[in-house]
Amino acid sequence: MSTPCPCGLASYHSCCEPFHSGNRHAQTPESLMRSRYSAFVLNLWGYLIATHHPGHLHGLNESQLAEGPHPEWRGLTVHESKSDTLSGEVFFTAWYLEAGKLDGICERSSFVFEQGKWFYTHGKQYAPKLPGRNDTCVCGSGKKLKHCCLRSQ
Repeated sequence: MSTPCPCGLASYHSCCEPFHSGNRHAQTPESLMRSRYSAFVLNLWGYLIATHHPGHLHGLNESQLAEGPHPEWRGLTVHESKSDTLSGEVFFTAWYLEAGKLDGICERSSFVFEQGKWFYTHGKQYAPKLPGRNDTCVCGSGKKLKHCCLRSQ
């Protein structure tokens, strides 16, 4: 059985792994955002730096990313994705557990297309709309949240 991709779309081998290994470049802002989420889950700090536009790094480096924090990532929800030939935006929530509590990073990320590749530039964060205990779990299992990621609470 193949390993599911952290981004939730397909198997890792056919989804984000080709981007992480350098065999392919993301063709859309959404595919880059999904691959960056998966890189956070898998601690692929070099990939995150390589896909961050150099003009927007502001000194960020692999060591800083490795320092954390490192929550327990649980799933990704893409709310909206739009792009033209040179720029794009993806609105998403990256769900995580920290100290047994579910939370999320809700962000509208901006991307630019330069030198034949998409790059992340920056994002604006919003308060996430947390699901209720009886809602479907954010991890994609299909179970109710209270019977899945929150079962130990």
